[in-house]
Amino acid sequence: MSIKNTLNLGDNTHSVPLELFALNRRRLVDRLRSVGVEKCLVLLQGGDEVPFNDTDVTVNVFRQESYFMWAFGVLEPGVYGTVDISTGKSTLFIPRLPESYAIWMGPLLTLQDFKNKYQVDECFYLDEIVQKIQEKQPDQLLTLKGINSDSGFEAVEAKFDGIDKFKVNNTILFNEIAELRVFKTNLELEVLRYVAKASSEAHRKVMRYVKPGRSEYQCESQFMNHCYAERGCRHVSYTCICGAGQNGAILHYGHAAAPNDAFIKDGDMCLFDMGGNYFGYAADITCSYPANGKFTADQKLIYEAVLKANKAVQGAAKPGVSWVDMHLLSSRTLLEALKTGGILKGDVDEMMKHSLGYYFQPHGLGHLLGLDVHDVGGYLPGQPERPSQTGINKLRFARILQKGMFVTIEPGCYFIDPLLDQILADSKLSQFVVPEVLNRFRGFGGVRIEDDVYIGENGVEDYTRVPRTVEEIERWMAGLDDDKY
Repeated sequence: MSIKNTLNLGDNTHSVPLELFALNRRRLVDRLRSVGVEKCLVLLQGGDEVPFNDTDVTVNVFRQESYFMWAFGVLEPGVYGTVDISTGKSTLFIPRLPESYAIWMGPLLTLQDFKNKYQVDECFYLDEIVQKIQEKQPDQLLTLKGINSDSGFEAVEAKFDGIDKFKVNNTILFNEIAELRVFKTNLELEVLRYVAKASSEAHRKVMRYVKPGRSEYQCESQFMNHCYAERGCRHVSYTCICGAGQNGAILHYGHAAAPNDAFIKDGDMCLFDMGGNYFGYAADITCSYPANGKFTADQKLIYEAVLKANKAVQGAAKPGVSWVDMHLLSSRTLLEALKTGGILKGDVDEMMKHSLGYYFQPHGLGHLLGLDVHDVGGYLPGQPERPSQTGINKLRFARILQKGMFVTIEPGCYFIDPLLDQILADSKLSQFVVPEVLNRFRGFGGVRIEDDVYIGENGVEDYTRVPRTVEEIERWMAGLDDDKY
């Protein structure tokens, strides 16, 4: 059997070097040594396939647990791995599969095959894990235990029969490895650049496919087909959000009860939030545009207000800048544009004091991005805590930006009936709106403009490659500017 030393899906796809994962392991060893951890083993448990109810069919095509992917790059389920802090050596523990597996699933890899495939120092069968760890005589096993600040779910802590024979420390690893994942290596950035490119291409394809009479799910399928068929992204990073018309105001549209199943009407504004996933690394891009390719005056007003907020942040974001301040800059820019457009009136400073921006954008400015679409590291010890102010408390992180971070910038403006009703019913908020103009936008939906950006030494590098201005969108949807992106 041929064993590749990179992860790729052939021609026209990116080759992910296994050095990417080896480098992450070295970074982890160095970081743990720097905080006084020495004669210990990091123990990580990979993901398992999840059966659908009580059947022998899995819920989805297996995707590796993100921490395990970050450290080992292993694609198979049921695998464990250790990293020896004293020596830096890495070991994989592979399930011992029955010979009948080869009939149904293909040739069985030997331990040497696995060692070569993932370029680790040692490979053993999982039923040998107690013996092999005992031979290393570690002072402690460091396991992963902590709460993801985005999801509220707990990381999977490694467990196996016989782990009680060892001293286990589950208080050190989570914060240290999560902090490392915040900062991307150059090798990781190349994968993120690739998946952003693939997703941008797919978005551009959908922009030329969409038209009144087609369904939201047909547009979703065009995106997914391009990402997989042309660029090898077998997964998307989250459920595609393909909201047309008023569905664009449903922030997480596309879920099981609303599965992108509406048909697009002439005059609808489309909000399509979709991102491919390549060997675990995520893209997250949102494009908003009229289904017929021509902006009305109202659509242009809202779109350009959001674009102005996006560009204001891209121009100001750099190392040393507070992400909270970037959110506030985005909100202020949006409110000023809505005032200029005649939807709002009054003093923008007062609007900010009353958190008026929240009612038009009830989510944070963006989030960390990497092996999870809402990547880890948002609210770790020693970092700024979640703000309490309305709207700002929705931020997925409140950190000071640093070189090496990879984030989304995604301001939006939505006309959500319950929030519009709250504005009009509250005298402190209603003083800032022109009711007859505001009500004109009921049923409009929303606009979000989301880019995937790297925080470099001098500012932002945007990896997203899609038409962004009104003129660019109209020209692209008209079949022009083929060579521009």
